[in-house]
Formats: sequence, C-alpha cells, structure tokens
Amino acid sequence: VDAGATVGTGTKIWHFCHVSSGARLGEKCVLGQNVFVAPNVVVGNFVKIQNNVSLYEGVILEDYAFCGPSCVFTNVKTPRCEYPRNTSADYTPTRVKRGASIGANATSVTGVTLHEGAFGAAGAAVTKDVPPYAVVAGVPAKIIGWMSAYGDMLEFDANGRAADSAGARYEKLSASEVRKLS
Repeated sequence: VDAGATVGTGTKIWHFCHVSSGARLGEKCVLGQNVFVAPNVVVGNFVKIQNNVSLYEGVILEDYAFCGPSCVFTNVKTPRCEYPRNTSADYTPTRVKRGASIGANATSVTGVTLHEGAFGAAGAAVTKDVPPYAVVAGVPAKIIGWMSAYGDMLEFDANGRAADSAGARYEKLSASEVRKLS
C-alpha cells in the first residue's frame, strides 16, 4: 500500500496486491490476491474484489459492488502504444453502482455504468450501460433477464410485477427498465 492511499477500517488486502497513492478504499472491503488499484480509483464500503483484478484510473466502485475473479476494466477508448493516452484527462470514468456485480473474466470497457443491482455474467463483454437490476451476458453483452438486489432471478407477472425471496417488490416498466418498489 503506497503512501497517500486511504484504506478504510476493517478492509482486508491479501497477498501480492498493490494499492497506489491517491486510491481510496472504503470500510470492510476485501481485495483478493493480486489486485491492482491505480491512483485516484474510488472503492466504496463493503466491496469485494476477487483475485487478479486491476482497477485502472477512472474506475469507481460504489458500496457493495462485487468484482469476480479476473474481471477486466479498461480506461482508454482508443489505446495506441506509439501515441499513449495516459493522463487523467484521457481516462473515461467507469462506474459500478451500489450492489452491482461483474462475473469472472467479464470485461467492462471504459465509460460504461453498471447501475444499481446490475449483473454482468461471467465472460460478458460489457460495452454499454447496464440498467438497474438487468442481467447481461454474451459478447457483446445483452440483457437476458432481471435480478433482484437480493440475487434472485425475477419472474414478472402479467402486470409487470415481481417479488424476490426477501420480499422486495419490483416493477417492469419497459423491455429495458425495471425499478425496485420496496
């Protein structure tokens, strides 16, 4: 952990990790083995980052985000070796909102937002924003279903309503929009 990095109370950092100066890790996070956190990355509270994940500058993980093993983030839209783009002004923010999950070996390209409760399946290539509670899979990732904040797949009735096993209720507003009611 470099000088100038902030690590919240109760956060656990496992072997072979590097947390750069200027990175901010919240409380009670878990960084698995071989995690890299670049300068100016922001990680909320209760975030779990599994083994072999690199969080490059511009990545923001909100509270309760989950990053599966070896998931990938990028931070430059058009990288070139001969003409490097590696200043803060070149980086496009990528945001993983509260409770969103990214599966093992999934890739999130720079500039996308995975909204609250979104779920990127293992191996997905997330190339555009993911709506709240949407499950996306494939290359490129497409919506294949909906998942509650609790982690249940949602089955909507004829009125566009669903409930999860924890009792939370959801409403499907369109083919690409679901909202949590309670």
